[in-house]
Amino acid sequence: MVESFDSERSRYASLGVVESLPSALIDSIWLIIDLDLKGVIPLTNMLYFDLIDNGGKVTVHFSQEISDVQMAVDLPFPYSEEYPSQVFAFDDGNKETILLPAEMLE
Repeated sequence: MVESFDSERSRYASLGVVESLPSALIDSIWLIIDLDLKGVIPLTNMLYFDLIDNGGKVTVHFSQEISDVQMAVDLPFPYSEEYPSQVFAFDDGNKETILLPAEMLE
């Protein structure tokens, strides 16, 4: 069985994500997957990340279906009301993409 979110696969961010989040925040989501999640808990092919205002800084809250495990990571980046409230990380088996919920329907 091939595991989800192998850092050797090609990784992307959708146009909507690139237009709405700074690259350092996008990179931080990949780092959370690689350093805090991968190998610690079994990952599905769809991960959920809520972006939360924590006193003016960003907190990224992880969850996924069929798992009670959740995690929040405080980041040093300023929070903006312009940020989406949630992004997904999706692994289709060949490439991995961070995208907005609305982009999953496209």
